[in-house]
Amino acid sequence: MQPNRRNLVILFFTMIVIMLGFGMVIPILPFYVESFGAGGSALGMLMASYGIMQFIFAPYWGGLSDRFGRKPILLIGVLGNALAQFLMGFSTQLWMLFAARALAGVLSSATLPTAMAYIGDSTSDKERSGGMGMIGAAMGIGMVLGPGLGGWLGGSSLGFPFILAGCLSSLAFLLVLLLLPESLVEKAAPGRIAGPQLGVLRAALLGPLGVLFVLAFLLTFGLTNFEGVFGLYAARKYQYRPVDVGAILTVIGVISAMIQGALVGPLSRRWGEANIIRFSFFGSAIGFVLMVLAGTDWQVWLTVCTFIASNAMLNPAVASMISKRAAQGQGVALGLNNSFMSLGRIIGPLWAGFAFDLGIHLPYLSGALVMLLGFIIASLRLRYPAPIQSEARASEGAGEPALTAAINPPPTTSTPPRASVQVNGSPRNNTPNKEP
Repeated sequence: MQPNRRNLVILFFTMIVIMLGFGMVIPILPFYVESFGAGGSALGMLMASYGIMQFIFAPYWGGLSDRFGRKPILLIGVLGNALAQFLMGFSTQLWMLFAARALAGVLSSATLPTAMAYIGDSTSDKERSGGMGMIGAAMGIGMVLGPGLGGWLGGSSLGFPFILAGCLSSLAFLLVLLLLPESLVEKAAPGRIAGPQLGVLRAALLGPLGVLFVLAFLLTFGLTNFEGVFGLYAARKYQYRPVDVGAILTVIGVISAMIQGALVGPLSRRWGEANIIRFSFFGSAIGFVLMVLAGTDWQVWLTVCTFIASNAMLNPAVASMISKRAAQGQGVALGLNNSFMSLGRIIGPLWAGFAFDLGIHLPYLSGALVMLLGFIIASLRLRYPAPIQSEARASEGAGEPALTAAINPPPTTSTPPRASVQVNGSPRNNTPNKEP
């Protein structure tokens, strides 16, 4: 096997292992938490703790890999994931679960940005998209297979799936340690490594892309609100076991992958992203309501399919609109989109767990209201396009000029509304179109 091909295979296996471990956790955690006498609030905090640690520490790992090299940071991430999985598997108290989950968020968050940076270092422009695609495929495989495998293995022992995930991570650690060479030729000079920039997030909300960032937050909040307490909800209402929850979550992953891969593009070209977003928020709200009304197994499956078929189209449609409207600084704008989605992954499970303890149906009723809010916002605010026209301006402490171009509103002028302006080097009339 050629060295570069071997390196990609090692990274592919490593990302499958990381995401497999993450996916296996989801159907088991509700039952694990109940075995320690805790309820929805503890489950919500446990689910959110991973996202909180990722949100805080992921930006640092990218800078550290530029300074110290890709391989050391990748080793830290994979070894940290192995330790966290073993700690969860052998936990005997609730605080141990929280410590393990937080450790996983802190250290395993180093793997994805570092693996992608490794591919950027070691592939040509022609090969890079294929390498990035392999990483995306590995993440998808892990997330699809993980819940089903975790639910099946957790039927006999709740701790066993974690121990298996720890062993696989240990194997990945050895492969990286022994076979993966360093890819970074020129390390960055010592300097300040930027972490989360909360001020930038506030500025982004007030900028011309703010409404799309709000929708990105709401769509992720809705999905994690739905999935966060689904295991507890299904166990209490339908007496489902881990294997049943794992099977449903696996189907969710498969349907999401099929819709995002095959339907979003053609539907967006036919109907436009704005209409897809409106329809998807409304369909997601219906899915939440149907979950409250479902009383039999086939109704549960129908409800889950209705919800996920709607929700799966939201993320790519919102991301596409952000990319189109950010005529400058698309990478930064999409990075900000990911940050708002991360906030949704944190707040969604927290609210779902708290609401579940107040009333078993409250997470889904409140989720329906949030999705309905998203539908209203999309209906009122996504009627006309607003491509961002902004000169790249330096900003103290804010980072690259492209960042200000993506989050700051275009400079105001006295130009009449129908005057011709330059957009990406070509003339464009300012008259609003009907399609975003």
